[in-house]
Amino acid sequence: MTPAAPVLAVDVGGTKLAAALVDDAGGVRRRHEVRSQPTSTGAGDELWSTLLGLIDEVVDGQRVAGVGVGCGGPARWPEGSVSPLNIPAWRDFPLRARLQERFRGVPVRLVNDAIAMAIGEHWEGAAAGDRNVLGVVVSTGVGGGLILDGRVRFGPTGNAGHVGHIVVEADGPVCGCGGRGCLEAVARGPAIVRWALDHGWEASSDDEPDGRALVTAARDGDEVARAAVCRCGEALGVALASTAHLLDLDVVAVGGGIANAGDLLFEPARAAFARHARMDFASRCRIVPATLGPDAGIVGAAALVACGDRYWPIGAD
Repeated sequence: MTPAAPVLAVDVGGTKLAAALVDDAGGVRRRHEVRSQPTSTGAGDELWSTLLGLIDEVVDGQRVAGVGVGCGGPARWPEGSVSPLNIPAWRDFPLRARLQERFRGVPVRLVNDAIAMAIGEHWEGAAAGDRNVLGVVVSTGVGGGLILDGRVRFGPTGNAGHVGHIVVEADGPVCGCGGRGCLEAVARGPAIVRWALDHGWEASSDDEPDGRALVTAARDGDEVARAAVCRCGEALGVALASTAHLLDLDVVAVGGGIANAGDLLFEPARAAFARHARMDFASRCRIVPATLGPDAGIVGAAALVACGDRYWPIGAD
């Protein structure tokens, strides 16, 4: 019996582009990634060319069953034009249409990258078996994806579940969305790095002062780095308490680069959640680390095609 063709899965984030071939059981192979920031301002076509080169390297002439994409938001859904806050080169960029031109005759499906992460964790990860799930990515930005009663909730524009723009500090820092005090403004990687630098943290001479270096420093015992990660966790816990009250969730799966801080992030997040989630139906919600790591968005993007209409509504093509 000839094995089914794999799905080409693409993950477009604020700092990297990743692509892989994924089989119908969620197995990831031929995964490659490159930086997502172009070298010149507003260079949308440059970034598109980089993505095409990455895709060609991964596909290498092989037939694919379809293309699934998770991309930083916001996006217009199901049209698939994207304007990621953390990728200034793309504003109303017709990503889905461009990929449909490249891969004619197979489905091309695009969602917010945090929705892809939530789908991946629901299909093969930490939320498998749960019916009411929020997936949260804490990385260059903070995004969320929502599954209720076992079905992905896209909302009319495809941006439902965007927990990064819940307000956690009414007079907090200005957010890239134009608001103030959003979870993303407080807890995204560059924000906690900036807070740490302002409070005296210095990256080692071998490291760039970025989120990865900050997490490493926190795990190594640096007090300022730990305080920055703790502040991030507390803000996350406040936002998740509000979300659990609103949506009656079973579980929140948290991934992204900052989640690599482990208990340094999760302990303050759970403590803040417990302080604010006082209704029994909300307090039962579990906050757990995502288990698929950097492959969560890739696996979720593949599921848009590999799982039929389980994660993609009939008629949205």
